[in-house]
Amino acid sequence: MSVDTAEPSEFSPRQNAVLEQALRLLVDGGEKALTTSGVARAANCSKESLYKWFGDRDGLLSAMIAYQASKVRTFERNGERLTAASLHDHVVIFARDLLEVLAGDVSLALNRLAIGQINKTEANRDGSKLGKLLLERGRRQIDRRAMALIDAGKRAGLLRFSDADEAYHTLYGLVVSDLHVRMLLGEPGLKDTARQAERAVTAFLRLYGTEKVLAEMPVLG
Repeated sequence: MSVDTAEPSEFSPRQNAVLEQALRLLVDGGEKALTTSGVARAANCSKESLYKWFGDRDGLLSAMIAYQASKVRTFERNGERLTAASLHDHVVIFARDLLEVLAGDVSLALNRLAIGQINKTEANRDGSKLGKLLLERGRRQIDRRAMALIDAGKRAGLLRFSDADEAYHTLYGLVVSDLHVRMLLGEPGLKDTARQAERAVTAFLRLYGTEKVLAEMPVLG
């Protein structure tokens, strides 16, 4: 089965390209490299365009985080009738994207920047602000879309749970485990994110899948 996994974006293709350059500047040069002049030069656009699209520096950071979060796909086509196979495919795509985004240089740089700023007394306020942006525009946007997907799975009779938040955080824990913390501390990432995603989703579906889902899963040897 072929699954269309395109996510609608709140930014235009040109704005996405600018945000990609801004994220690359952050990874390569740290916070000091993230200036409107530097972003405009790297993205070959004017500072006026940056202010028009994103507002001030905080607006640019917010847009960068939202753009990064949008790379974690949880697409459900309007009117699509979920099946056991398509639910599995959608959740695997989410899990794989989540692992790849969290383990990427950009996510690690953003989180290390937020942690570093919080630990600096003079920048405590800014650190708190960046941390809130990472939660509001990053993690919670990912959470919202993923919970909508598992809610759709329940409505289709494919998942069973009494607490959607608990079910989602079980999925998140199975997928991520302590990987992100270990990578923030300098350990290398996974060699095979696809395998980890498949294993996590299989475990999740065995915990929360209905008979319709379990009947299509391979028998454990």
